[in-house]
Amino acid sequence: MCLGVPGKIVSVYETDGLKMGKVDFGGVTREACLAYVPEAAVGDYTVIHVGFAISRLSEQEARESLAALRELVNLEEEIEPEKLLNAAPRRRADDYAL
Repeated sequence: MCLGVPGKIVSVYETDGLKMGKVDFGGVTREACLAYVPEAAVGDYTVIHVGFAISRLSEQEARESLAALRELVNLEEEIEPEKLLNAAPRRRADDYAL
């Protein structure tokens, strides 16, 4: 499973010809490549995946995404991993008739 995490750009600079930035993830700051989102600027929220900004999003969208991630973490803490692995398989979208 791949996961993109929203963060707020706190600085922008160039390294070896690439647009880079420091991104704040709720108190933890990491470096990310901003080349795929050239319009990104300080104060913008971006989705970071494996060190690359892949899209911009609004502050509201970032808050909603972070809230959903927190819920997932809380759910995982409440349910034993074995129970999650042995749970009934989920239905796929194409299992439902339209």
